[in-house]
Amino acid sequence: MRKVEILDTTLRDGTQGMGIAFSLEDKLRIAQVLDDLGVHYLEGRWPVSNPKDLRFFREIKKIKLTNSTITAFSSTKRPKIKIENDPNIQQLLNSQAAAFTIFGKSWDFQVFKALNVSLEENLEMIFETIFYLKKYTNKLIYDAEHFFDGYKNNPDYALQTLKTAQEAGADVLVLADTNGGSLWWEVAHIIKEVKKEIHIPLGIHAHNDADVAVANSLAAVKEGVVHVQGTINGIGERCGNANLTSIIPDLYFKMGIESIPPNNLKKLTSISRLVSELSNRPPRVNLPYVGENAFAHKGGIHVSALQKDPRTYEHIDPQKVGNKRIILVSELSGKSNIKEKIKERGYQIDQDSPLYRELLEKIKQLEANGYHFEGAEASFELLLKKVLGQLKEYFSLHGFRVLTWKNSHESAWAEVNIKIEVPEKIAQARHLEEAIEHTSADGNGLVEALDKALRKVLEKFYPSLKEVKLTDYKVRILNEQAGTRAVTRVLIYSTDGQKNWGTVGVSENIIEASWIALTEAFIYKLVKDEEKSEVING
Repeated sequence: MRKVEILDTTLRDGTQGMGIAFSLEDKLRIAQVLDDLGVHYLEGRWPVSNPKDLRFFREIKKIKLTNSTITAFSSTKRPKIKIENDPNIQQLLNSQAAAFTIFGKSWDFQVFKALNVSLEENLEMIFETIFYLKKYTNKLIYDAEHFFDGYKNNPDYALQTLKTAQEAGADVLVLADTNGGSLWWEVAHIIKEVKKEIHIPLGIHAHNDADVAVANSLAAVKEGVVHVQGTINGIGERCGNANLTSIIPDLYFKMGIESIPPNNLKKLTSISRLVSELSNRPPRVNLPYVGENAFAHKGGIHVSALQKDPRTYEHIDPQKVGNKRIILVSELSGKSNIKEKIKERGYQIDQDSPLYRELLEKIKQLEANGYHFEGAEASFELLLKKVLGQLKEYFSLHGFRVLTWKNSHESAWAEVNIKIEVPEKIAQARHLEEAIEHTSADGNGLVEALDKALRKVLEKFYPSLKEVKLTDYKVRILNEQAGTRAVTRVLIYSTDGQKNWGTVGVSENIIEASWIALTEAFIYKLVKDEEKSEVING
């Protein structure tokens, strides 16, 4: 099987994306998981750019990597300065990286505008830098910046820059679509022309400004390129870099080309989500292969066919990249969706049971009223248990009252007075009033006040609810034209530190919608605790 080497530049080019700033600890963690994945080269940042980046090179040397070579990044030497006195070059050497990545100008326009030197001087800078550094490394990767734009504008000069780097001793020449504006047939054509003149290995470095960075990278490999650069999740400046979580499986599953060890492909999804987390960004659910929605199915006809053979609506087995199939429940669902969701949760129900149709009709009616279960799997499971007669009543509302207050000097706040009936207390009470828990709480908003009031009552009876934290609260108005009588849908996302779940509430009253979603978040936690206890106790 043909093989291609991967250079991951998540820690360098990826950090140029807006809002991304990895700590030193983040970088070391990412480096270790990428080494475990099996990428060939890990590109650290420019050692001269800031002290944190130089510390990365020092700290990573203390970690034993088994698959990846660390490479340090820099430009060619500065014009009109001796290379021995160039701080960029000397810091590159100080990094003690095992490999170097050097970029230089290939586009005559950039030579004049950015460097403000002659074309001949640019060639001298390329040659002198590579020739000097090659004495200190066994692997020197030359990135021909803006190569495709340069070739389109002046092919002879663009090729001359490559020939100069080849003559100076570069091991790989990487053709960069730095502005991300080239299309795949242009990339393929230009690489064919380059191969007529260049006789050392070629690489590709694509940006995604025209949304074809992955396609350009694959087109380059098809034309014989053996080195591919990109980032996890495609993060990077502007529209990002070529996405390695798509390129790597595309190479193996679609083109029969190995990059990382095939057994490591199943690690892609977890690494994608780790990088999202450390980037302080929510995972992109629509990413191919590794996104949450990559193998999510909603239409009933689709699910029915999947049950017969997954190949009907899935191009690969999701487990091969560490992902999983998700069956969504909505007004588009058919009986097959419901069967799959029940099976997924471990329930044993005869497939001809009328409960399937009852549940489906209930879901369709609720969604017609504004409910949305795609982001609220916990609410769906509670609905399922209720229809099956398996949902225990942990508490019930006797009533609550909300007071809000705002003056000109303070932020608005809310107070909730609440009465809750808990079965354990009802059994012990002699009179109804004794059976009712009555308390109040305040907060910066009604959800915080409701949350605090509920906890005051419930945590006495169900201590595990102390583990539950609200992580997100989303409100959507469903029929804006109805004005103040519009239906409101509230989605609440919660966690107990081990599991994350979503619940939904819908009402013309935002307080009631919030109450429904919030209480279901607590009920779901209690249901899961009870199920876990049953498993432990046999």
